[in-house]
Amino acid sequence: MSQALIELKNLKKTYVSGDLETPVLKDVNFEIKKGEFVAIMGPSGSGKSTLMHILGLLERPTDGTYRFAGKDINTLNDEQLAHMRNQEIGFVFQAFNLLARTSVIDNVKLPLIYSQDKKHMERRAKKVLESVGLGHRLSYFTNQISGGEKQRVAIARALVNEPAVIFADEPTGNLDSKSGVQVMEILQSLNKEGKTIILVTHETFTAEHAQRIIRVHDGNIVGDEIVTKQRIASDGVFLK
Repeated sequence: MSQALIELKNLKKTYVSGDLETPVLKDVNFEIKKGEFVAIMGPSGSGKSTLMHILGLLERPTDGTYRFAGKDINTLNDEQLAHMRNQEIGFVFQAFNLLARTSVIDNVKLPLIYSQDKKHMERRAKKVLESVGLGHRLSYFTNQISGGEKQRVAIARALVNEPAVIFADEPTGNLDSKSGVQVMEILQSLNKEGKTIILVTHETFTAEHAQRIIRVHDGNIVGDEIVTKQRIASDGVFLK
C-alpha cells in the first residue's frame, strides 16, 4: 500500500483583518499518497488556492494538523519550511512566473542556486529541458518563446530538484488548446514515472486528466472521488 505523502486533519485557515475574521478553510481532512495524480477542483473563492498554498508550504494553517512526508509542519520554523519547499516541492503556475530577459536554461537552474556543483546545475537543467522537448531552446530568452513553451520551461524548473510532489495551479489557463494538450500530456507522463501531481483547477475537463478529484466549496471538502474514465490528453480536443 502506498505511503501517505500528505495528511490533513481538521485543517482550518482564517484570515483576520482588525475585528473581521474570514474563515477560508473549515475542518479539511484528506490524505494524498505517493504517486497519485489528484485534482483539487472548485469555483473561484472556494478556498482551493489557499489550500494549495498551505499544501505547498507557502502559508501556514490557522489550526489543525498538516503532515508532509511524515513531518508535522507546525513544528518547523520558516527556514526549515523554506528548505523543504526548495527540495521537496515543485510549482507550476498559470502565469509561468519566469524571469524576464533571462535565458531558458538560467530560469530552470534557479532552484539549484544553493548547489555548489555548477557543472551539475548545467547538466541537470539541460536534462529536464530535453525531457519536456525544449533541448533546442536552452539559450533563448523567455520573451522569445511561446506561451506553451513557457509553461514547459516552468515544468522543467519544477522538476530540476527532483521534488517529491509537483503542484500545478491552473497550468493550462493561459494556453491555447494545442499547448494545453502538451502540458497535460507532460503531467500525465510524469505521473506514470511515479511523480505525485496535485493539479488545482476550476475546469472539469482538466480535472478529469487526474486519477482522483477532491472538490472544494466554501472552504469545505464536498467530494472526493476516483476518476473512473481518466482522460488522456492526446485523445481528443482540449476544451477550455
